[in-house]
This record gives sequence, structure tokens and C-alpha cells, in this order.
Amino acid sequence: MFQSFEVATSPETGPARLSAVRGAMATAGMDGFIVPRADAHQGEYVADCDARLAWLTGFTGSAGFCAVLAHMAGVFVDGRYRVQVRDQVAGVFTPVDWPETKLGPWLSQNLPKGGRVGFDPWLHTRDEIAALRAGAGDAVTLVAVANLVDQVWHDRPARPSAPVLAYPADLAGATSGEKRARIAKELCEAGQKAAVLTLPDSICWLLNIRGSDIARNPVVQAFAVIHADGRVDLCDDIAKYAKLGPDPAIAQVPRDGFTAVLQGLTGPVRVDPGSAPLAVFDILETAQIDVSEGADPCILPKACKTDAEIAGARAAHLRDGAAMCGFLHWLDDACNQVIAGGRVSEIDVVRALEGFRRDTNQLRDISFETIAGAGPNGAIVHYRVNDNTNRDLAAGELLLVDSGGQYLDGTTDITRTIAVGPPGDEERACFTRVLRGMIAVSRARWPRGCSGRDLDALARFPLWVDGFDYDHGTGHGVGAYLSVHEGPQRISRASDVALRPGMILSNEPGYYREGAFGIRIENLVVVQQASMLGDGRDQLSFETLTWVPIDRRLIAVDLLSGNERAWIDRYHNEVAARIGPLVSGDVAAWLARATAPL
Repeated sequence: MFQSFEVATSPETGPARLSAVRGAMATAGMDGFIVPRADAHQGEYVADCDARLAWLTGFTGSAGFCAVLAHMAGVFVDGRYRVQVRDQVAGVFTPVDWPETKLGPWLSQNLPKGGRVGFDPWLHTRDEIAALRAGAGDAVTLVAVANLVDQVWHDRPARPSAPVLAYPADLAGATSGEKRARIAKELCEAGQKAAVLTLPDSICWLLNIRGSDIARNPVVQAFAVIHADGRVDLCDDIAKYAKLGPDPAIAQVPRDGFTAVLQGLTGPVRVDPGSAPLAVFDILETAQIDVSEGADPCILPKACKTDAEIAGARAAHLRDGAAMCGFLHWLDDACNQVIAGGRVSEIDVVRALEGFRRDTNQLRDISFETIAGAGPNGAIVHYRVNDNTNRDLAAGELLLVDSGGQYLDGTTDITRTIAVGPPGDEERACFTRVLRGMIAVSRARWPRGCSGRDLDALARFPLWVDGFDYDHGTGHGVGAYLSVHEGPQRISRASDVALRPGMILSNEPGYYREGAFGIRIENLVVVQQASMLGDGRDQLSFETLTWVPIDRRLIAVDLLSGNERAWIDRYHNEVAARIGPLVSGDVAAWLARATAPL
């Protein structure tokens, strides 16, 4: 069966599970309960044991939440998931457009004055709950309670326990000791005695370790405290770390000992209000330990990749690019079979692509579940094929393939949209608008200090002028053999984080027409110091990391400017020069055709 735990969560189970949660609400004296997608580590992806939202509702998207009331249950999702949520949840749940509809006012409107709404303080940040309380006003009382879903989820999977591995310092560009000294220095300069770390990728970066607690993301789900002298308290299942040598600066503590570690600290203690669970603040404040709110100290150093990490990313993308070219050659043949009356399905595409990556003999894992959306399935932004949704490719339609690989030296993420047979004029026009936006971001130069918010409109403008747009960010941060979605950097209207050299991001504008097709084109880029121009201002630009042909059949050349045509020809020339030596035979011949000048 081509399914995962989440996908196997059927909409038919929704009514009984919702009734059980409502029973637990009544026993606890609550008028409502909030079920977020997040776990205690606030990651985008969760382990099966923490997939409470999927277990309850059947919705498997990577963002959203459910507000369970006695008479209704709203499933709040953003624009990426509005098609998906209608397909996945049972009729007992009501999809709610979020953030247009905010939870606080929604609760106030749907509960009597004084209604009590429970939440698990380990699954929400302080910032999140503060904003919710402000939005709900005096009409609703938010109450921290033990998790009500956990009380009725009787066959909940066990917590992950796979071994943790050391990550080579030569690929990281620094030893764990050097990183700990850097963070400890920052804490000392801020007058702080320690910092609490709850983000798995921060802990992996700091300690130069990798794990497999989350599918497709080589992280460990642990808690940690780094002290101003460089010592670390690491709270997790100790047995997972048996393959690592002892380090006197790292004290291993069982996961359930995290509360005691917090209670034993001396303040001021830095805690990130945007990522740490509210429960951490409550424990420290109850113990009368001085809390200093501040960003996770590992966030920016992790985001700004070292020279070694950037070199690894370049190597990983060349390897992955060669695998992608092998796949695209296979896909062209598959599309010809479809046109001739044969059958090729989305699942066939997913399996073939993973096979080409595994043939590199260096793939550790794919970096997320491959998106292969044929025809109308391509309009589901984060579509994930399963046995029930699997669709055959059809002549005249588009196929959107978004995929990536986890290699020891880098994480990749690439989207290509492919024509299955001759495309229509409307599809070509829409594709070219998206391509123009991707080119605009690729060519961007900007003054140091600008954020992703300042670049986002570059990608959207070719769509905006014709009345189109897309409901997702233009780009997300990417880790170094870590999470394929990494903060704090983004290309998004919501991002105010200044872009800095070494940050790796995706560049992926799109366009989606429900019931018809989806289009997205994605390369990864890394921020670099720009060459000196003009009056010598300090500027930054992007270096492209992804080298894979763009489907020339979908490009309406007459809609491009001269500079845009020149960029595509230069890009394809570079693809041929970089990937050509890595392929041979029929793939090499296909690559020559795919990279020919416009």
C-alpha cells in the first residue's frame, strides 16, 4: 500500500474520535479544546505519536489546527490546503479559512460569554497564546490542561527511538565545541546564565548530530539547555545516543527529566517566546527563575551556512541534478507512452524519481514526501499521492513534481512542471508568468539589511499584472542535511528577517487553477555578497544551486523580455556544462536537447 500513518487516517473515523474528545472536554469542564498540528518542538513535521490533528480529523497538511466545541469543530487551514481539507475531513468538521478568520474572534462568536477553552501548554508558544487571548478578549477563558486527545487516543504510537549519529565536523565547518563556545560567548555578553533549546534542528546543529525521529528530516527530538560556560544538558532517551562517544561537557538526562533541569537553573535564562512551549515559561516562572525573552541563539548561526556547508550544498545539487535529469528523460519517454495510449500513474512517477536518487548510492532519504500532481491534482499545493488519490497522467495535461533528497553533504528541493504532450496556450501563458517571477528573484540584487518581504513582490509581479497570484510564500529556508524547511529566513510578505550571506532559500513562485492544473518552478539559491556596482553600495545577491532544465515546451517566448530570454539561455548553458559530464548515453542526448537555446 502506498500510504503512511497519516494518510491511513480515514475521514470515516472522524465522528467517533470527535465524540471521544468531546467526552474528555465535558469531564474536564471545558467548552472547547484546541488541537494544533504542532508538537512540543514546534516543527513543521511531526512524528506519528504527535500527529494529533491527523488522528482526529484526517487532515494531513503541514499547517493548521482544529478548535473542538460541543456543537461544532472548525479545521483552520490557509490557502495552501483549502482544496485538500475538503477532500480529507469528514462532514462533522467545518473547514475555516485562516488567517482571514482568526481563532480568537471565532471562539468569541461561537461560545457563550465565559466559555472555557482548554489547550496543552506544551503544544503552544507563549506568543501564540498571548495573541489568542488578545483576540478572544474577555469573552473566552483559555485554560492550560492535560492533552485531551492523548486521553482518548488509546493506540497512540510509541515515541521514536532510533540511534543518533555524529555529523562530520569537516562537512559542518566547525566542531560542536567551537559552536558551543560561540553560543556561550553570546550568552555571557548578554548577561544570561543559560538558554533553553527546544527546536530539534538547533540542537542537531549545535551538537553536530543527526537522527531519524521525524520522517525525511534527519533530526532528533530532544530538549536542551546550553549554559554560559558551554556546558549542555541534553534531555532525551539516553539509549539513542549509545553510538556517540562521551563528552564531559554534555550531560545526558532522560526526556522526562527536562522539567527538573529547568527548575534547577539560575537566571537569567534565555527562552524564545516564538518557539519554546508556554510550559517552559510556566515551569521557570513557578520556580521563580528570571526569564529573559530572546531568540534561540542557534537560529541565525545555523541559517548562515559555513563555507564547508555551501560547498557541500553545491556538490549535493550536482549529484541530485544528474539524478533529476535521468528522471526527466525517463518521464519524457513515459509521457510518450501516455500519448500513445499507455498508462503511467502518479505513483509510478514518485517511485521512478526516488529510484534515480537512490541510484546515486549517496541518498540518505528523500527530503519530504514527493509531490507528483497530475492535471487537477497539481492544483493541490501540498498534494501527496496515495492509493485512493492516485491518478494517471493524461495527454494535454500538466504534471507538477516537487521533490528533494537528503544527502550527507546537503539537502535538495526542486520543483519542475512538465507538459504531457503539447500544452495549451493558456497553460503556456500561466507557466511563463511563473517563470518570469522565478527569474526576477534569481537576478535580484538588494541592499544589505533587506528581508525576504522586500523580494517577495518580484516573484508575484508578472502574475499580479494579469490578475493572478498564489497562496504560499515564495521561498523558505533550507538546512544543511537538516530540515528542508528551515527558519528564520523566508521570501514572504510575512518575513522581516534580514537576508544574510550563507542563507539557503528556495525560489518557488507558482500558480494553481482548481480543477485544472498547478504550476510551480523551484530552484534553491544561496545569499552571497554581490559584486561592486554603481556607487559602491553594500549589496547582496543570489547564487543558484539547482541545475536542472526547465521545460522549454511550456515557455511562451513572446511573453519574455530580452533579458529574461538571455537568463534562460545562460541558465540552460550552465546546466549543460555542469550536469553534462555526469550523465551519458540517452540521458546526455536528452540533456542537450532540453538545454538548447530558446
